[in-house]
Amino acid sequence: MSVQAGSETEAQSPPQRSLATSAARNLATTTKSAPQMQEITSRWLLKMLPWVSVQGGTYRVNRRLSYSVGDGRVEFIKTGTQVQVIPAELGELPLLRAYEDLDVLTELAARCQQLDFAAGQELTSFGSPSDKVFLLAHGRIDQVGPGPYGEDAVLQTVADGAYFGEDSLVDEEAIWEYTARAATSGTALVLSRQDFQLLADRVDSLRAHVESVRSLPAQRTNKYGEAAIDLSAGHQGEAVLPGTFVDYEAKPREYELSIAQTVLRVHTRVADLYNQPMNQTEQQLRLTVEALRERQEHEMLNNTDFGLLHNADYDQRIQPHDGVPSPDDMDQLLSMRRGSKMFLAHPKAIAAFGRECNRRGLYPESIDVGGHRVPSWRGVPIFPSSKIPISDARTTSILCMRTGEEESGVVGLHQPGIPDEIEPSMSVRFMGISEQAIISYLVTAYFSAAVLVPDALGVLENVEIGRWR
Repeated sequence: MSVQAGSETEAQSPPQRSLATSAARNLATTTKSAPQMQEITSRWLLKMLPWVSVQGGTYRVNRRLSYSVGDGRVEFIKTGTQVQVIPAELGELPLLRAYEDLDVLTELAARCQQLDFAAGQELTSFGSPSDKVFLLAHGRIDQVGPGPYGEDAVLQTVADGAYFGEDSLVDEEAIWEYTARAATSGTALVLSRQDFQLLADRVDSLRAHVESVRSLPAQRTNKYGEAAIDLSAGHQGEAVLPGTFVDYEAKPREYELSIAQTVLRVHTRVADLYNQPMNQTEQQLRLTVEALRERQEHEMLNNTDFGLLHNADYDQRIQPHDGVPSPDDMDQLLSMRRGSKMFLAHPKAIAAFGRECNRRGLYPESIDVGGHRVPSWRGVPIFPSSKIPISDARTTSILCMRTGEEESGVVGLHQPGIPDEIEPSMSVRFMGISEQAIISYLVTAYFSAAVLVPDALGVLENVEIGRWR
C-alpha cells in the first residue's frame, strides 16, 4: 500500500527546489513602461494651425460687405422610400430668402414632386425652356454644357442638398443653360413654376415677398460677391475720378471660445503610496490631457457651430468627378484659393488617393514637416486625421486650407495665460478632497477655430474610399 502511494505521489509533480517567479517578483524591481493609450493620434490640425490669442473669450471676424443670399443647402426628411423637404429649408432659395410664413412654406413643400433617377438619365436639356426647380436630396448630378470647341464639358457637379433652376420660378423666358445628367442614381424633389404661381396668386404675403425681391436694385459686386470698390485705370488727361469707400459687414460674426472639461479623481492612498518609480497623479493627468486634446481636434472639425466641416462656404464645396479622389479633383481644390498650406484627410481617403495615383502611373512626392515624411500634392502636404467622419456609404471629405491671419486664412483660437495653466489655454485646478479621501482636479481646455474669408477653406465632399479598380 505504501509503495503504491509513493508511486502516485512521484507521478504527480517533482518537488519544488527553488523560489517561484511569482514570489520572486514581489522582491524584484520590474522594468515597466509609462501608461500607454491607443487614442493618441498625430493631431496635425492642432500642430499646423496658427493660433491667435483671444482676450475676453470672443473673436470678431470683420469682413468687407458681401451680398450672398440663398447659398446654403436644403435638408430633407426620409421615411422609407419617401423623401420630403423640410419646409423652413426652402428659405435657402434666393427667391424665398427671409420669407418666414411657415404655413405657406409647408404647402410649397407639399407641392414638391419626388423624382427618382438612374445613372446617365438627363433631367434637363440644354436650350430647352426652364419651368421647374430641382432640389437634390441624394445623388450626384453633372451640369454639362458646350465647350469652347463644341464638345460637351462638365461645368459643375452638384450633390446632396444642392438646388438648381431656381430662376425659373418667376422668369417665364428662362431656359436651361446646361444639361443636367445624373452621374449616379438618386432622388430629387421638383417644384414647378405653375404650382408656385398658383400659390403666390392665392397668398398675398408670398406674392408681395416675390415682388419685393424682384424689385430690389442689382447690387454692384465683384466676382466674390463683395460690395464693389469704384476705381479708374488707364485714363488720360484730367478725367474725373470716381469716389468710393470700402463697406463692411454691419453684423460681423463673433466666435466664442468653446470648452472641453473633465474632473480627474485620484485616491489619496494611491497618490501617497504608489508614486515610485512613476508619479501616479502625473501619469493620470498626462493621459487626461491627451484625451482632451483629441476631443479638441474632433470639435474643431465636427462642431456644428465652429467646426471646419460645417463652416466651409457652399461655393467652396466641390464633388469628385468620378467618386474617387483623383489628381484632377485635388487640382481643382487647389485652384479655388491662393496660397494653400495644407490638405487634411482621413487616412483611408489618402490611401484612396494613392490608389488613383498608382492607377495613372503618378508618384506624389513626400515632403519633410518637422522631421516627418508627409505625402504631398503639388508641394502641399496632405496630413492625416481620423477625426474626419466616414459615412455609412463609405464616403468622406478632404479639406484644403490657407492658414494665418496675415493671409486671411483659417486660424485656431485660444486664450493663453489663464489661471493654473499647464499648457496654453489649458488649466488644471485643485478642487479639494472628498470625505472618501478622493482628490479631484478640474481639467479645462478653451479653444475654437475661425475661417477669416470664405475661400480660405475648401472641401472635396462625398469622396469614395471603398472602390478598388
